[in-house]
Amino acid sequence: MHSNVIEEEIVSVLVPLPVAHAYSYKVPSSMEVNVGSFVRVPVMGRELCGFVVDVGEKAADGQRAGSVAREKLRSLLHVFDCPPLKAEMITFLRFVSRYTMAPFGLVARLVLSVPAALEPEAQMLGLRYCGGNVERLTPARSRVLELVRNEKIWTRSGLAHAAGTSVSVVEGLKALGVFEDVIVPAPDLVAMPDPDFCPPQLQGAQNEAATMLREGVLSSQFQVFLLDGVTGSGKTEVYFEAVAQAFRGGKQVLILLPEIALTQQFLDRFYARFGAAAAEWHSDLTPRRRERVWRQVSEGRVRVVAGARSALFLPFHELGLIVVDEEHDSAYKQEERIFYHARDMAVARGSFEHFPVILSSATPSIESQANVLKGRYQKVHLPSRFKEVALPQLRVVDMRQGGVQKGRFISFALERALKQTLDKGEQALLFLNRRGYAPLTLCRICGHRFHCTDCSSWLVEHRAQGQLKCHHCGYHEPLPQACPECGTLDHLVACGPGVERIAEETQMLFPQARSLILSTDLKGGIGQLRSELQAIANGDVDIIIGTQLVAKGHHFPKLSLVGVIDADLGLANGDLRASERTYQLLSQVTGRAGRVGLESLGLLQTYQPDHPVIKALLSCQPEDFYTREIAARQHYHLPPYGRLASLIVSAQQRQAAEYYARALRQAAPREKNISVMGPAEAPLALVRGRYRFRLLLQGQRSFDIQGFIRAMLSGTPKMPSSVRVQIDIDPQSFF
Repeated sequence: MHSNVIEEEIVSVLVPLPVAHAYSYKVPSSMEVNVGSFVRVPVMGRELCGFVVDVGEKAADGQRAGSVAREKLRSLLHVFDCPPLKAEMITFLRFVSRYTMAPFGLVARLVLSVPAALEPEAQMLGLRYCGGNVERLTPARSRVLELVRNEKIWTRSGLAHAAGTSVSVVEGLKALGVFEDVIVPAPDLVAMPDPDFCPPQLQGAQNEAATMLREGVLSSQFQVFLLDGVTGSGKTEVYFEAVAQAFRGGKQVLILLPEIALTQQFLDRFYARFGAAAAEWHSDLTPRRRERVWRQVSEGRVRVVAGARSALFLPFHELGLIVVDEEHDSAYKQEERIFYHARDMAVARGSFEHFPVILSSATPSIESQANVLKGRYQKVHLPSRFKEVALPQLRVVDMRQGGVQKGRFISFALERALKQTLDKGEQALLFLNRRGYAPLTLCRICGHRFHCTDCSSWLVEHRAQGQLKCHHCGYHEPLPQACPECGTLDHLVACGPGVERIAEETQMLFPQARSLILSTDLKGGIGQLRSELQAIANGDVDIIIGTQLVAKGHHFPKLSLVGVIDADLGLANGDLRASERTYQLLSQVTGRAGRVGLESLGLLQTYQPDHPVIKALLSCQPEDFYTREIAARQHYHLPPYGRLASLIVSAQQRQAAEYYARALRQAAPREKNISVMGPAEAPLALVRGRYRFRLLLQGQRSFDIQGFIRAMLSGTPKMPSSVRVQIDIDPQSFF
């Protein structure tokens, strides 16, 4: 006797938990699902949102399904009315998980960052004019009626505002039968951009570059362009032409920016070019705004997003182009939970979804330069500034020769240049990549140094806030008058300068000048920073004192002098990218000057005038610098000509961290193509109360370093939950 019961379909659902695999569920006959469908499922006594990654036989044969009998599988609870993820997006997410060695479920969390967006946006109740006579016609009612004698649908508040009256007047007219209620969809967050709204007047090399990028978009094929041009060469205007071509083809566009919350100028330029705003995506958005952006991106109603690195995981359905602006910037590396580089993952997404990717920078990364040399990327070069405007003249101030008053940090040469700049009514920028007032505070009597209670780092004085702060964990304490060790009053001394100290010295030298500190940790948040950037652009500031924040693509028309207080600061860092990053940072910050034709100057205060980086900056020959740096990387088999991975083992007990770090080392397979260094205490041996030991793996470029690490982990005794292993493939930071 044969059963007439039709077996329910099985699907695999990925949920945002730190799990390696999807879970299997039955699909009730009343539901219809496909790969990518967003669903709600029961998981360990609670309900979670997830998405379907496999359907049918593939799901039934999955690793999770095999461990539970079909009849014991639980059912889906709900299928959301939301466009499903594309299959190519799911393939991309699997790649991210495999490459970074992060659990697949944690990668899913990058997509499911706003689960409330899975529900359709609430519909609104609007008003439509339906006629009728109004016996008592007041001036307010007349104004309302003058506006509505057409087919337009109005909201109550919108109509009242337009008529200059109150909502109660509108409601009164509705009660008289003048209006009827109609359901209207939630409005679009941003208008559709117009690719032909305000096209730029490109010249020479810009036209050639724009043509190459437009053709790349037209091809609808995966390829990577490295848009390399000096500061002020018009890179943004050029890649906007590729963006316009994507819009003409009905495609969505993602523009990644290293500091989206601080780049109002970019958003203004986008609006001026396309007549519509770009939707923003960053951590400072309200939850409601994030929900609406996520939902409207998935529905295709938002055509362009300008976002921080997490925007890479938005559920675009017609994505036709990704632009990574300032592609060299270290802010693209995520260094919490899932360690990924947004630039590299943007290239991967383009590869899986078959569209071009543009990497733009005045100082490209060594990785991107190497990919050009290997023929993987196509270089698009802009050799000069727009309208042939001259680059700043760079000079060295050799601090070994004195030239600075004791206890001060602005040299006499820089002071003279500042005076000349102010006398001409132009702006100056003093750059020091160090927040706060001073990096170290100590007692002159007993030598006591203030350090963080939870980290192996000194506390940084922030005099404006009257606090000592840890820049690693956020711990802070009031700045005392007496030494806590010996009790001596008024003998605490600040050692070294931060931007607050430079601002204090500037105010003393030029008391009439309007100065401003630009740093991420000052009060006021993003809104305050944006207003300050606008004040600089408007010429309402004479001297800007800033950290690396000022090097991120800002356009200050009146800026003609850049003074670098300590050009050697980044060179003291012992990591393999120290020279590259210092060269990039100083090139970018000096490139803020003279962008609209002003005669401009950059002064580099240094104790190492013969350092290759300083010489490369003065020579204005970036090709020579990159050639030497690439040759050194090749010789020592360092990225991008070798593989690196960092494993940090941490625990609240030092002994436990060291024990399991050594166990990992002992479990390493014997391989001739890889070196395992350590374990040793990490340079920051204590962070947030956790002791840290590091192993560093170095292998050949073709070596399967992820497989090697998996073998290490599988051969290590089971670790307690209090011990964590942090895996960073292609590390950018070595602390």
